[in-house]
Amino acid sequence: MLELVVKANGFLWGILLIILLCGTGIMFTFRLKFIQLRQFSTGCKLLFKDFSFNGAKSENGEMTPFQAIATAIGGQVGTGNLAGAATALISGGPGAIFWMWVSAFFGMSTIYAEAVLAQEYKTTDSDGHITGGPVYYIRQAFKGTFGKVLAGAFAVFIILALGFMGNMVQANSIGSAFTEAFSSRGFELNPLVIGVLLAIFAAFIFIGGTKRLSTVVEKLVPFMAFVYIIGSIILLVMNIANLPAAIKMIFVCAFKPEAVLGGAAGITIREAIRYGVARGLFSNEAGMGSTPHAHARATSKNPHEQGLRAMISVFIDTFIILNLTAFSILSTGVISTGKTGTALAQAAFVNCFGSGGDIFVAVCLLFFAFSTILSWHFFGSINVKYLFGEKAVKIYSFCVVIFIIIGSTLKVDLVWELADFFNALMVIPNIIALVALSSVVIKISKNGSAK
Repeated sequence: MLELVVKANGFLWGILLIILLCGTGIMFTFRLKFIQLRQFSTGCKLLFKDFSFNGAKSENGEMTPFQAIATAIGGQVGTGNLAGAATALISGGPGAIFWMWVSAFFGMSTIYAEAVLAQEYKTTDSDGHITGGPVYYIRQAFKGTFGKVLAGAFAVFIILALGFMGNMVQANSIGSAFTEAFSSRGFELNPLVIGVLLAIFAAFIFIGGTKRLSTVVEKLVPFMAFVYIIGSIILLVMNIANLPAAIKMIFVCAFKPEAVLGGAAGITIREAIRYGVARGLFSNEAGMGSTPHAHARATSKNPHEQGLRAMISVFIDTFIILNLTAFSILSTGVISTGKTGTALAQAAFVNCFGSGGDIFVAVCLLFFAFSTILSWHFFGSINVKYLFGEKAVKIYSFCVVIFIIIGSTLKVDLVWELADFFNALMVIPNIIALVALSSVVIKISKNGSAK
């Protein structure tokens, strides 16, 4: 099964998705006149102006702008920022980080477009709750049968990609992190125990719906980001002498991997780009169509403002948190240990903080991945409701709980490859709709910027 999925990913994550993702980002960047640079400070002001640990509680499925962005960042900042960065460094070499930066820079304009369209075409469901997301703007882009089929395909792909396979990745990484931490101390911990505990806590929040989700993420997301950032900065200060060489390695390996790694490593520019873009997407989700579900529910002043907030979420995810992981691994030199995934990130912190380093990473990953599980379940549930109605959401939630338990015990390679496969499939219908509605995005941007 692993061999088949790897072959499929080799095709999907070849030139096709690189062109779709980066090409769409480049198009929006130029048509929006480099909005990620022009409006960066405005986006930061909007984001932090709305900051609150105890936002208003809505009865109709809406969220405050900060709750929406916290839910979006909760989905973005997860396993991809720790295990994903480590996997990209091993599979694509240090140069993969450079291509993560490139895809994230252009992705900032893409995610702006996603949030704008989610706000513009949000609607009210049969229960009177505000809802929105790609299935709704896909139907606006393409009327008739084609729009229905494309929206339906996206809904199926996101349920599989995030609700099931993606949450298996999160559970798998948490289980691996705690297993590694305990085994280094001579204790054998069955990852199934971690999976069951995760499933129980997740089910409790699933039952509470949007209200409980927004209440949890607005507190959890800022806290987890702050703790990890402080710990990583301390590590980098301790290894400050190695940081310039680490940064140089990223740039050199982006264009000439063999100059640093040697030809025997078998890593080419193609691998660096492929893993950089793939892991970058898994981390910041720009163009994937997941975060628009949160942005649609924001009680934002206008679509333009929510788009700017969304833009900053990619910056926080990739240029701050993911970079901290990459620099930590490269500056400590643990990339040569042969470890991969979460264990590699833990090795970097153990190198500096001793035996407490792996526990620190395991706890941070627990918060990161658990917030992602909550957000991804929420994104998937909106599409389940779109396809099958409200009654199916409970069945879906039960299935997610089961996948969390299963995911905690699987081999990491298969889990990651399955996640990449379904992520790739959901990108395609979302990108098609974004391009088709690009003129709407440009118009809203002009009107919003003029105010």
